[in-house]
Amino acid sequence: MTVWPPTAGFAPRRADWRFLLEHPAHPIALGFGSGLLPWGPGTAGTLFGWAMFALLDVWLDDRQWALVLLLAFAIGWWACTRCAQALRQSDPGAIVWDEVLGIWLVLWLVMPAGWRGQLTAVVLFRLFDIAKPGPVAWADRLFKARPGSTIGARQGLGILLDDLVAALCTLLVIALWRLL
Repeated sequence: MTVWPPTAGFAPRRADWRFLLEHPAHPIALGFGSGLLPWGPGTAGTLFGWAMFALLDVWLDDRQWALVLLLAFAIGWWACTRCAQALRQSDPGAIVWDEVLGIWLVLWLVMPAGWRGQLTAVVLFRLFDIAKPGPVAWADRLFKARPGSTIGARQGLGILLDDLVAALCTLLVIALWRLL
């Protein structure tokens, strides 16, 4: 299978505002620019996702949210794959669609929650995403490309997978907390 652009043997690129506009996949994967922050792009992507959730939740019911999440996953898989290929990295830090998708899943399932409950969910999600305990670390390693190998759809899925596992871990902690 030939992948374009070629990724093996080429130096990684840096995402910037110009890169953001080079391809339709880039704004999606880069969280519409939130992933371009030089420090904490994952946190910026999560906060962007929280803000977008707050805006969309006013108009979407549970069935519509389920459809949005499925579409966001499918489109995100494509966008993250294309963006990783263009950046020549299997999981670039500037790609934050995985954080957006993960926090949407968490917030959708914990709602209705006040701002404190939402903030707690966001903080727990970031802790799982940053620390990568147990299953999150496993998911993070599962589809990583070896140095010099071609980046493809497996790596695009891998970008999303560890954050979905972090979201599930967050939901498990919240569910256990509510039981106590």
